[in-house]
Amino acid sequence: MIIKSLDVSGFRNYDRLSLPLHSGTNIFYGDNAQGKTNILEGLYLCCTTKSHRGSKDREMIQFEKEESHLKMIFSRKGLDYRVDMHLKKNGSKGVAVNGVPIRRASELLGIAHVIFFSPEDLGIIKNGPAQRRRFLDMELCQLNRIYTSDLSNYNKVLVQRNKLLRDLSFRPETMDTLQVWDMQLVRYGRRIIQERRKFTEKLNQVMEKVHYDLTAGKEQIQIRYEPNVSEDAMEAVIEAGREKDIRQKSTLTGPHRDDICFFINGTDVRKYGSQGQQRTAALALKLSEIRLVEETAGDEPVLLLDDVLSELDSRRQNQLLNSITHIQTLITCTGLDDFVNSRFHMDQVFKVANGTVISENE
Repeated sequence: MIIKSLDVSGFRNYDRLSLPLHSGTNIFYGDNAQGKTNILEGLYLCCTTKSHRGSKDREMIQFEKEESHLKMIFSRKGLDYRVDMHLKKNGSKGVAVNGVPIRRASELLGIAHVIFFSPEDLGIIKNGPAQRRRFLDMELCQLNRIYTSDLSNYNKVLVQRNKLLRDLSFRPETMDTLQVWDMQLVRYGRRIIQERRKFTEKLNQVMEKVHYDLTAGKEQIQIRYEPNVSEDAMEAVIEAGREKDIRQKSTLTGPHRDDICFFINGTDVRKYGSQGQQRTAALALKLSEIRLVEETAGDEPVLLLDDVLSELDSRRQNQLLNSITHIQTLITCTGLDDFVNSRFHMDQVFKVANGTVISENE
């Protein structure tokens, strides 16, 4: 996959931007808070319909405007695609692929493959389980449309069930409907657990090799999926825990409470690993994402590196850069010194300042 261009209007700090991209390495440099990350966010949004920051649509639209437009052109397996996105402050977004409107995000996911790597991702190992679940979901949604649909339905059921649990104290006559939501929760939850288990097994195989290479064979990593409940036991556990859910006014069982655990040489790196081990594991996780997309989708993803190199030591920088020479990469940084010193090849260089982007190759 190659992203050819991005055009935006009224998006973040960009009134208008028309940006052609090189198929190799694109560098965006400039001071902080000038708009570098906003470019990567726009590309990620066009590929997934979501902000990597978790921002709502209205938060990405310029303050004085009511709507924003984005257009991304990319090629995949010899075919060109155009994604048009219309964000509205008071309404749901509109998305079209090659001029044809789509109704669900799942219709776009799987067409474009993009991997985002930011300094926050370096904490994925030691941070809370929510960040690791989000990693599982974002990767699976790009690779499996059925999973995307199941996850969306599960989240809708979860919201409705939790609302019912909160309302039961003053609307006890709705108690009979709880069983209906339970059945749907189990239906979609089982599928999610099964797919997460299969994905983690694949990821484990790939990541073992990547991490072995990164540590020169000194450390062996293993990933274990830790479901909150097994797919076989989910129905019984939810039924047994119904009274507690009612007291807590929340659903306490299901894949929305899953986690994954990382072990290095048999030790839980989340709790006992050094910062260096945790960062190496996070790096291995991102590099494994690339290989999984290549193997599963038969496509090379686009890599978005948001100021992450400044957070890595020179050894890990080199390991990362040496692993991505074959795919299109967009990198943000505050200066070019690190790249010049390491003689890293830059196909296209852009200077970003106060919402303007200037190519330095022209």
